Amino acid sequence: MLSLFSYKPKLIATVVFMASLVLAIVLREPLVLVFPFAWLLFPFAFDYCVTKTENLFWLLIALIPFSTELQITTSLGLDFPDEPLMMLLSGMAILKFLHQPASFPKHLKTAPLFFLVVMMMAWSFLSASYSSNPMLGYKFFLARIWYIIPFVILPQILLDSQEGIGKMAKFLLIPMFFLAFQALIRHTFYGFSFEMVKKTIFPFFRNHVNYSAMLVCLLPVVWVMNQLTPSENPYKKWIKRGLILGFIALVFAYSRGAWLALLVGVGMYFIIQKNWLKKLVFIVIALLLSVTIWLVTDFNYMRFAPDHDRTVFHTNIKEHLAATVTLKDVSNAERFYRWVAGFNMFVERPITGFGPNSFYSQYKSYTVNRFQTWVSDNPEHSTVHNYFLLTLCEQGIVGLVLFCALYIGMLFKGQSLYRQFQNQFYGMVSLCIVLVLSMIGVVIFMSDMIETDKLGSLFWLCLGLLLLLDQKAKEEQALLA
Repeated sequence: MLSLFSYKPKLIATVVFMASLVLAIVLREPLVLVFPFAWLLFPFAFDYCVTKTENLFWLLIALIPFSTELQITTSLGLDFPDEPLMMLLSGMAILKFLHQPASFPKHLKTAPLFFLVVMMMAWSFLSASYSSNPMLGYKFFLARIWYIIPFVILPQILLDSQEGIGKMAKFLLIPMFFLAFQALIRHTFYGFSFEMVKKTIFPFFRNHVNYSAMLVCLLPVVWVMNQLTPSENPYKKWIKRGLILGFIALVFAYSRGAWLALLVGVGMYFIIQKNWLKKLVFIVIALLLSVTIWLVTDFNYMRFAPDHDRTVFHTNIKEHLAATVTLKDVSNAERFYRWVAGFNMFVERPITGFGPNSFYSQYKSYTVNRFQTWVSDNPEHSTVHNYFLLTLCEQGIVGLVLFCALYIGMLFKGQSLYRQFQNQFYGMVSLCIVLVLSMIGVVIFMSDMIETDKLGSLFWLCLGLLLLLDQKAKEEQALLA
């Protein structure tokens, strides 16, 4: 006769299920019934996470294009399922580094770019402490951690080969171009209407700006893959088809910013070949400072105040582009409205800023009514539409200097590695990173998507790859010496 002990697991499972059933009925919440199944699966899931951690990383990379925004409460949302995976990987990595400190990549400890990241994190935490709502800033700090660990630190361990980098590119490109293909198919039923783009990419992207930003930043990856693939390789024709598909999808995404980013990326290729990057950065900084000084002198910025009644949203792409040129497009007019507010916020708190994640709750009192548009009520709770200005008003001049130092340092490092590598594969990957970063720079000048999973993951992956390639370059130099 079997003892009662042999029935213990079944007995516990039955009790847990019955208790959950009672709670679900009492609370009138059917989601409570998920708990017993989660309880049963937890040991298997935990064992898989511990023994197959690398697979979680690849799953994260593949799910980035597919992830969608999930609103948990009115004030709390996350990108699902990639953000929970980032948290899981970050938590496991932290435990690993605490348990085995030697497993932390040693070369990161002396890497200047990684030091800038640490300084940025420290300053954002300090800036949050000066905020009227510090908890918003601390949430920003935590979210930044679970981006940096999976996309900057873990690649030093998991992508330590050409095969790993190539695999990552495939895991990004195949899902993204599948989504682009289905978007084009769905778009045909709407006659490729400008107004209906958003429907074709739902629920994976909030709008056509997010979609086109990720799409354009992945085109250099496809191009480099095509360059590195031998002509006799049977997969080369599929890579070329993917490149053509990407261009077509980008055209019908109807995003002016992404189109401009593509042109900048093409121009950046020739700039890198001529080794003119430092000159270009100096010219761009000088130009931006000159324009800013002119705008604030004698209130010259008021010349760009829109005509409220004539500044509207156009559903026709031709009218949309024409309105852009004449500054009568509502999206650009609203952008000016928030830029003015952002600069006024910087003037109010130039050193520490208002704290990360604080723009929306603070900017209304710093706006200028002359720039107001019919969408200024901002139901989407979006921010200033310029990541550089967002950093300036939320984290002050110190925060902006640190971010610009990181971004420019990444560009310089990429160019340096491209010219330094004897290995063609790593050299082309370095070039690809610079092209992607140049496109990201254009996109974030007109948006603030570094904190989103789609573009933010690409930005931090670029940094992780640069740190990895820098170490590879040192190893190559040691072998050649």
